[in-house]
Amino acid sequence: MHHRHLEYESPPALSDTIKCFWYDRRDVGEQLSTYDVMPDGYAEIIFYFGSLYSISPDGSLQPLPSPFMMGLLNQPVSFSTINCLEIIGVRCFPWTVFDLLGLPSGKNAVHFFEHPVARLQSTLSELVKTGRIEEAIYHLQQYFLDAHSHVAGSSMLAKAGVAMRKANGTMPVSEVAVAANATVRTLERNFKQSSGHTVKDVSGLIRFEQVRNQLWCDPNSNIAGLAAEFGYSDQAHLSKEFKRYSGATPAAFARKAKQSKLSVSKDFVAFVQD
Repeated sequence: MHHRHLEYESPPALSDTIKCFWYDRRDVGEQLSTYDVMPDGYAEIIFYFGSLYSISPDGSLQPLPSPFMMGLLNQPVSFSTINCLEIIGVRCFPWTVFDLLGLPSGKNAVHFFEHPVARLQSTLSELVKTGRIEEAIYHLQQYFLDAHSHVAGSSMLAKAGVAMRKANGTMPVSEVAVAANATVRTLERNFKQSSGHTVKDVSGLIRFEQVRNQLWCDPNSNIAGLAAEFGYSDQAHLSKEFKRYSGATPAAFARKAKQSKLSVSKDFVAFVQD
């Protein structure tokens, strides 16, 4: 299998809304290949070029529209592809993405939506087909810069989000509310309305994401040390939460990371081949 992954920094005007833009290409051959998407603290808008299927509980394959949105996950989700799959993704902070697109929030792992952004599919497809990846990313960035200029962002949610990410998800809700200059009740109501999740939900995912990235980059990391660093009560608490999100214990995940021969960037790549 041949794999290529590139990440593009978000323009400064979008840095409060979008973490980054990314491109991923996988040539998997003529046999169907399955991938797991691991939870993290972001919502992703996914444009893809090739074949991509979600796997139903009964094991059947369901073709996906492009684009679609990956919401916040609380466990891994499996997808399948064949031959060549190329993806352009927009990694958004979950408390901003629904307001940015004017969509109702929800807890579904995979969101299918109707929105003018879908009209970019044909243009992006042509650019990707001819290898003009940076031009495709620039085209997408320009679209979101224009969309962002018409959205009145919530300073409360922006302040809350900055505080949560700076603390790697370890900050209590009461302290997040102080950082956002809001009461806990007001913050929770606005956060749930905007992202479909509570502050605690998202904080837990941010914290898991940090541990997961650390174990992926350094599988020999001390798990008890990570538990202390990221505010878990003890190693058992970390293991329980990690398994809830990933389906594996931290030790098992570290062993898989150590064995993996995939070339990955510093940030964990969402699609991991089984």
